[in-house]
Amino acid sequence: IADVHVATWRAAYPGMLPDRVLLGLSPERERAYWRHAIATQGCVGFVHVAEDESGGIAGYGSAGPARASGLGFAGEVYTLYVAPDHQGRGLGRGLLHAMFARLRREGRNSALIWVLAANPARYFYHAMGGMPAAQRRERHFGALLDEAAYGWADLSAVSGARERAKRHV
Repeated sequence: IADVHVATWRAAYPGMLPDRVLLGLSPERERAYWRHAIATQGCVGFVHVAEDESGGIAGYGSAGPARASGLGFAGEVYTLYVAPDHQGRGLGRGLLHAMFARLRREGRNSALIWVLAANPARYFYHAMGGMPAAQRRERHFGALLDEAAYGWADLSAVSGARERAKRHV
């Protein structure tokens, strides 16, 4: 997970995050963070991973209860990253659907995800049926960053569409 985190941030966020943040990313620090977060289930809710052909981690996502109240969403996708050399193969779509299914099993029938507004990958969420839900400006790493939320008001509709598509393939 740590290696995917570092690789995706370095590939996705140049020009959006301060260079010192990207250059300062450390797989060792990220490994320690994820070991602790998964062991204590602290601040991550749950984690799903996608494996490559050799059993290595090619992508991951985490989700759980929505952290922001007042937006009308019960669940939140906290992270969704696919290693740059594994993008375009449907892993992100599969991870997102798996997290939606888990949120539904937990009784969370709606969800949102926050993404940097300047990140062109945000349109993936629109293509996945997410609708613009909110905007905010937050301070991260000493910089004010604009964020956009995409939301799914009914996760059962997302799952139903996926099942219908599977039957027609």
